[in-house]
Amino acid sequence: MRTKRILTCLLVAVVLVPAAQARTKLVALPERDATIIRLDNPNATLIEEERILTLQKGLNKVDFSWKAVSIDPDSIRLTVLDHPEEVKLLNVSYPPGEPALVWEIASDGDYAETVRISYLLSNIDRLVTYKAIADKEETQLDLKSYLVLRNFSGEDFDKARVLLDYGDSFEQGIDHEETKRMLFLKAPEVPITKIWTWDAAALPWDPEKLENQNIGIPVSYRIMNDTDSGLGEFALSGGKARLFQDDGSESTIFLGEDHTALVPVGQKTELYIGDSRDIVVTQRKMKDDKVDPIKNKKGHVILYNTDELITAKIENFKDKPATLTMIQHIGGQWEMKKCTLDGKKATYTRKDASTLEFEIELPARTDNGPAERNLEMRYSRINARP
Repeated sequence: MRTKRILTCLLVAVVLVPAAQARTKLVALPERDATIIRLDNPNATLIEEERILTLQKGLNKVDFSWKAVSIDPDSIRLTVLDHPEEVKLLNVSYPPGEPALVWEIASDGDYAETVRISYLLSNIDRLVTYKAIADKEETQLDLKSYLVLRNFSGEDFDKARVLLDYGDSFEQGIDHEETKRMLFLKAPEVPITKIWTWDAAALPWDPEKLENQNIGIPVSYRIMNDTDSGLGEFALSGGKARLFQDDGSESTIFLGEDHTALVPVGQKTELYIGDSRDIVVTQRKMKDDKVDPIKNKKGHVILYNTDELITAKIENFKDKPATLTMIQHIGGQWEMKKCTLDGKKATYTRKDASTLEFEIELPARTDNGPAERNLEMRYSRINARP
């Protein structure tokens, strides 16, 4: 049988009367009147508890101990709530070698005083997980998010209000060595976009040259954290996401799982569901010339520019349109000379100094074969070194 670990508080009231009649009274502090577990910071958990102290006029000493409970002693604070002008915290002392402290409180009268005790507690943390079920057509999904609360702090909380850094609070008790899972977000019919992602630094440029290798392009569901998606009230925490799809027969298919980072309001997240060979990218470097050399006094080339040309053929073998995110990389200082998609100016987003991201819409295949689009990039790297 597990022994309950509880925070202990005792109240010592010293009544200021003539010395011959002086007495000291020891009173056990009542149980918590209310408790808040704040999970705003992922590195530490703030506990706020309210208790009612029965104070007598004069000097009162409150002993607060935390044997076998993972409290940061420097974080413990006491705040007087009902009579802040009449009840004053004079000082705090720490008995040597003990997990305890003593507050000295001066009171102008006899009060049943509500105080708030707050402290940082270790080994109590949270995880956020997601479950998403896409419809058969893969146009929307039902999204649920769960808070997993784990308590290995040494303290029992019979009843507490649990607060995240967003969303609604929970009324939930949790004991030491207990784990609880709670539903805190339910968003039906969230629109999704199915995205194929081809990264020039991670995938082969010419898959036809790879024999006996089944190289596919990663596929993800894109979700926007905005009001149009039924979300957008707060940032979505990072966590593990399990993804399923309705198979049209009142059952589901498990697609896979992924981890999402924090998704701010108005931003997107993409959840990986597997690889696909329905889209094929064949990319080649057609030109890589060194131009405009700069030589030193000995006639050695120390700097030069380049004239480079890359072409990419993108084929969609699907019966439906698709969206391809194409990621290209150009190192060093560079300048784009010409960038076209099917002969027309192509647009891209610079994710950083060397990373370009294209969003390419692909039509469905026809009876004559796959739909095809062609990207061309001509650029110059400036002041490259041999």
